Formats: sequence, structure tokens, C-alpha cells
Amino acid sequence: MISIIVKFKVKPEYAENWMEHVREFTEATRAEPGNKWFDWCRSVEDPHEYVLLEAFDDDAGEAHVNSDHFAKGLETMRPLISETPRIISRQVEGDGWDAMGELQK
Repeated sequence: MISIIVKFKVKPEYAENWMEHVREFTEATRAEPGNKWFDWCRSVEDPHEYVLLEAFDDDAGEAHVNSDHFAKGLETMRPLISETPRIISRQVEGDGWDAMGELQK
């Protein structure tokens, strides 16, 4: 599975409406074959930072970055961000979320 985490610094004037700006991109990506999840979070420490958690089947990543909606999504985001996003992209074992062993119920 491909696991990706991206941090986006958003210009202050777009921070409150960021999710609306990325809605179309988010919905299209979630509908892709091989997409496991595509979840946005907002930093509790920095109201101008959004974190994207995404995962794909091993063979789905290339199709994602070559899709029309990916290119359109980047162009939508480009004028709204204040700096280059930071990313972690790794191949990881497994096929989804596991239960946290240290906090079992």
C-alpha cells in the first residue's frame, strides 16, 4: 500500500474555505479505483495548515498522479497556498488500518 501525508500551508484568506476549494478534487480522488482513503485534517496548532492523509493500492498511485482531476486540483490549490507543501510518501506493508495494540477496548 502507498501511504502519503501532505502538509499544506494555506494563505490566511483561504483557510476558512479550504475544504470547499478542494471538494471537487477530494471527491474525484475518493472515487478512484484503488483509493483507500483521502482524509483532510486541520492543524489544532496552526489554523492555516491542513494535513492530507491518503492511501492507495500499490498499483493505483501512477493513475492518481496522471489523472485530469489531479492536475486540475493542483492548479486550484497553487494560488491558495503560502509555501510548497511538505510530503511523506512511502510504500508500507498491510492493506489498511490496524487496531492500536496499546489502547485495546
